[in-house]
Amino acid sequence: MGSSSSKSAMKKNGSSKNNLTTTTVNKFSVLVVDDDLVIQRIHKVFLNRFGFETQVVGNGKEAVDLYRSGASFHLVLMDMEMPIMDGPKATRELRGMGVNSMIVGMTSRDRDSEKQAFMGAGLDDCYMKPLTADTITSLLQQLNIKYH
Repeated sequence: MGSSSSKSAMKKNGSSKNNLTTTTVNKFSVLVVDDDLVIQRIHKVFLNRFGFETQVVGNGKEAVDLYRSGASFHLVLMDMEMPIMDGPKATRELRGMGVNSMIVGMTSRDRDSEKQAFMGAGLDDCYMKPLTADTITSLLQQLNIKYH
């Protein structure tokens, strides 16, 4: 029942279950883009528990500047509403720069029209805040398909 047996089973059949361990992530990198310090902390701690390497910035301009300076991430968790540069504008700018990282919107808004407008900026997906274990499991499955 050690983690090595579950790790080898994971590699053989590629399946992913809700009882993921840090050995299944293969150190995917995540950029958390959110102006809310509490959400930043929650997402960073939660993602780290799943084995992700995380970096946090407070607005979309900081995310765009990171990519312009040569940084790259497997996944960007982009908040919709932020000062300086909001999520939709930052997403459009990143896509315009040719960034093909998975960009997933995070919002506290529940209106479909707002989510659809955010998706139209170039998101791969959009979820409600805060992250849950099921959301992270789904994102991990998508990352494994995209990068393996």
